[in-house]
Amino acid sequence: MEGLEKTGVTVREAGPDDAVGGVRPSVVALPESVEEISAVLRACAEHDLAVVPAGGGTKLHWGPPPERCDVLLDLCCLNEVIEHAAGDLVVKAQAGLTMDALADALAAQGQELALDVPFAEGATVGGTLAAATAGPRAFRYGTARDLLIGITVVLPDGTVAKSGGRVVKNVAGYDLGKLFTGSYGTLGVIAEATFRLHPLPADRRYVVAGFASHERVQEAAAMLAASQAEPSAVELDWPGGDAPFTLAVLVEGSAAGQRAEALREAMGAGTVTDEAPAWWGLITDDEVLLELRFPPARAGEVLEAVRGTGFALRGSPVAGRVRLELGAQLSGAMTATGFAGVVSGLRERLAPLGGRVTVLAAPDESVDRWGPVSALPLMRRVKERFDPGRRMSPGRFVGGI
Repeated sequence: MEGLEKTGVTVREAGPDDAVGGVRPSVVALPESVEEISAVLRACAEHDLAVVPAGGGTKLHWGPPPERCDVLLDLCCLNEVIEHAAGDLVVKAQAGLTMDALADALAAQGQELALDVPFAEGATVGGTLAAATAGPRAFRYGTARDLLIGITVVLPDGTVAKSGGRVVKNVAGYDLGKLFTGSYGTLGVIAEATFRLHPLPADRRYVVAGFASHERVQEAAAMLAASQAEPSAVELDWPGGDAPFTLAVLVEGSAAGQRAEALREAMGAGTVTDEAPAWWGLITDDEVLLELRFPPARAGEVLEAVRGTGFALRGSPVAGRVRLELGAQLSGAMTATGFAGVVSGLRERLAPLGGRVTVLAAPDESVDRWGPVSALPLMRRVKERFDPGRRMSPGRFVGGI
């Protein structure tokens, strides 16, 4: 493609598997350094080419399709751990490094990045940040945004900017880490990231209990959130309909067995085991996937609002974040019209509870994926500041940003 051949970056013709939300790019660029990312974006700026960054490609079907996609920027070649300061519990990694590879490297030193990323197979550091995915232990350790302490990004005009640890150049007035986490590639390209780590826990125990009603789940969740036993995660699994709820609690560290037993007694139900439930932290099908966020104190009411929709639910009632996927009675039977109606109905029921519904993946591109967003005017101004030419993943984010 015009302009890219002069950058020295490897470029190949795009194929069907490179499509983003059904939009096929013209070419795929494979930079091997921050400088090569910068060269590609400078060339794209000069020739008004739209760019979509990609890591493992595991979530390219999340979000609306881009308005246009000339160049898919594949970061697979930026796959190294740049620095692991084990004594400081800090790691710096390239954006194309898979989360599995990072976990293996850290485990060799008895440490971990406590993110529990869903769909970990193939997921990369950059993609995890761009999609802002969170796993079960976000309750105790926080999300990717919380564990990120430094970031290197390349802006749409090719400028390299850094924020946080070991700053070389900042974009004045902006916390780049917070801005770029969850931005779906619409502000620029995440090239490198520095994270705060934790030691691998010496022991783990799970308390698994079944409950027949959403009221009992709410009671248990409230008790667990305030417990001095300090659970690392509290996850709920519910197939939907009249099926019972399964609540699993993770306890880590010293005296994990004793603390888990204390939680089991406090709940008045369940068993203690050293094995996680088979469903722990997993999404079995993300072709149709919704995320619900809500005040944890309203978890029981949220469960009642989901009842009857046909969706299965999994997530954390104590963190106020759960995901919905098609339940058995809806699998293969959900029409686009029916899906839009279910989403609209859920938003109406959750709004009085302070809840929000985001459609991560959908069978119908006409459905409103984000719903009302009060901060949209500010987000538009940020987009205009960083990407006035609308070349970075145009249309992929809230309000068509």
